[in-house]
Amino acid sequence: MFAVVIGAFAAHGLKHVLDTYHLGLVETAVRYQMYHAIALLIVGVISTIPQFSLRWLKLAAFGFILGIALFSGSLYLLALTGIKWLGAITPLGGVAFIFGWMALIVAALKHSPQTTQ
Repeated sequence: MFAVVIGAFAAHGLKHVLDTYHLGLVETAVRYQMYHAIALLIVGVISTIPQFSLRWLKLAAFGFILGIALFSGSLYLLALTGIKWLGAITPLGGVAFIFGWMALIVAALKHSPQTTQ
């Protein structure tokens, strides 16, 4: 929801305020936020499947949430404030995204022990 709201606000409310470069930053932030919001939904759905490692799925979710906060958040702030050092935070968010995807892969490959009844 937030990605859609921010994207719509940027497209309609900020297009006369921000230059092309800063609008591009917002568009990139929105795109990555949306991709990883979908990834979080997928993590939630597959967490109901007992064969997947819940521990690794939680780590994947953490990576995606942290990535959204650091990557998209820093790009939003950079676009709106122009404070250039915020760009140094963005790669940390990228690393968190990569960690989240790696954890999701491990969750798929490392099966949780099934309980027998």
